Amino acid sequence: MNPTHLKTKSRVRAIPMPRTVVPLQWIAGLAFLAALLMAAVGSAQAKGTPDGFADLAEKLIPSVVTISSTQAMPESRGPEGFNVPPGSPFEEFFKDFFERNQPQQRRRRPTSLGSGFIIDNDGHVVTNNHVISDSEEITVVLHDDTLLKAKLIGTDPDTDLAVLKIDLKGHKFKVAEFGNSDKARVGDWVLAIGNPFGLGSTVTAGIISARGRDINAGRYDDFIQTDAPINKGNSGGPLFDKDGSVIGVNTMIYSPSGGSVGIGFSVPSNVALPVVKQLIENGKVRRGWLGVRIQTVTDEIAESLDLKEATGALVASVSEGSPAADGGIEPRDVILKFAGREVSEMRKLPRIVAETPIDKEVDVVVWRDGKEKVVQVTVGELKEEQMAAAAEERRDGSPEQSVEDIGLTLAELTPELTQRFELAEDAKGVVVTKVDPDSAAAEKGLRVGDLVVEVGQEEVTSPAQVAAKVKKAKDANRKTVLLLVEGQGGLRFVALRLGSK
Repeated sequence: MNPTHLKTKSRVRAIPMPRTVVPLQWIAGLAFLAALLMAAVGSAQAKGTPDGFADLAEKLIPSVVTISSTQAMPESRGPEGFNVPPGSPFEEFFKDFFERNQPQQRRRRPTSLGSGFIIDNDGHVVTNNHVISDSEEITVVLHDDTLLKAKLIGTDPDTDLAVLKIDLKGHKFKVAEFGNSDKARVGDWVLAIGNPFGLGSTVTAGIISARGRDINAGRYDDFIQTDAPINKGNSGGPLFDKDGSVIGVNTMIYSPSGGSVGIGFSVPSNVALPVVKQLIENGKVRRGWLGVRIQTVTDEIAESLDLKEATGALVASVSEGSPAADGGIEPRDVILKFAGREVSEMRKLPRIVAETPIDKEVDVVVWRDGKEKVVQVTVGELKEEQMAAAAEERRDGSPEQSVEDIGLTLAELTPELTQRFELAEDAKGVVVTKVDPDSAAAEKGLRVGDLVVEVGQEEVTSPAQVAAKVKKAKDANRKTVLLLVEGQGGLRFVALRLGSK
C-alpha cells in the first residue's frame, strides 16, 4: 500500500487557539509598514538593476562628439644621406629635381581619433590632452556627422585634459552637465559614450569598480575605475552616472592586448571641473604650491611618532624660501589637515594643495612632538622651476639608476616602493623599477618589483653599489655577474651576461 493513503481510526480532538483581540489601528499600521517595505524593496531593485539605458542614451548622445586631429608632416629632405644646406642657391634646384624624379607616393599626415563632450552653449568641448597634443588641425564631429573646425583653448598635461571651442550656431546639440564625483559609489551604474576605433557614437554600460585609483600616471592620480567597456578612441569621452551627469572623463585603459578587458580609468569630475574652468578663463592652470617633500606614514612610523593610526603625510624635507618654510612647517611633521581638508594618506596632499587658491592663507594641522599643532601657511604658485625642483627632490628621495650592462634600472627601498610593490616590511636589497626587454635580465625572467639582494655574493643596499660591483666584474674581464634576486618565487641566484643584448 502507498503510505500516503493510509488512514487511522484514532479520533483527533481539535484544540481551539486562545482568542486575541488586535486593535484595528495596529492592523492598519502594520499594513502601512508592509507597503513601505515592499516599495523600498521595489525601489532598490529598480535602482540596482535598471531595465535599460535607452532613454538616457537618447538624451545624452547629442552632447558627445568625435575629435579628429591631424599632426604636422615632417619636411621632405630628399634621398637618405643627401641634405641640401638651407639657404643654398641650389636648394630649389635639387628640391625640384627630387620631386620630379622620385616615384609618386601618397603623402599621409598622421591623424588621431578620440572623443569629447560639449559643456556649454558657447561651444566649449572637453577632451583628453593626448588626443590633440601636437596637432596642426582639430576637427569636431557632432552626433549628426556635422564637421566643425575647433580652436584649442588650453591644455593641462598633468591631468591629461584639454578644452576646445567650436561654433555651434545653427547646429543641433545638447550640453553635458558635470556631476559630483565624490558622491559616486563603488557598484553604481555608469554609461560611457565615445568613438571606439573610429566607429562613431557608441554607448557602453558598467559599474564603478573602484575609486581613488593611483596608477602612477601623474602627480594628481585619483582615477575612477570602471568595467564599462572602453577602447581606443573613447579617450576624452564622458562617463555618465544614472542621472545623466558627467562624473568622469575617460582617459586610459589597462589592457595587455590593446582592447578592453574591463579595467578603464576616468578623471573624476571634481578633479576635472576646476581644471576646465581655469583653462577657459586663463588658457592654463595655476596650482598651489607648498614646498615640501613628503612620504607615506607607515604603521611603524606612526608608532614611533605616537600617532594612533597611519595617516597623513610625513614631511621629509622643506624647500628653502617656500610657503611651508615661511609658515613654520618642519621636517618630521605629519600633515593631518590642510585648509580644513583631511589628509588621510600621503598622495592626497599634492592634489589638495594644487586645488587651493594661490595667495590664500590656510590653517595646516600637523602632528609634532606627540600632539597636534596648527600653523598658518600662505599658499604659493607652482611654477616650472618649482616643478623641476620637486622632480629633483623625488629623485633624491628615491634615486633611480640605470645599470645598462645588466639591463636593469634600480632604486633604493623606500616606504613608497615597499607599499607600491607589496614587499615585506623587512625586505632588503635594491628594487628593480625597469627591465630592458632586450637584455639578459629579461631573458632570465627578472621583473619590475624584484629585489636584487646580492651582487657577486656581497649584499647591496643602493643602485650605486650594484653599478660599482658590475663595473668591477666588467673591469676584471668577467663575462657574467652573479645576482641573488628575490621575486614572487622566493630567493634565487641569476647569472647575467655583461653588456649582452
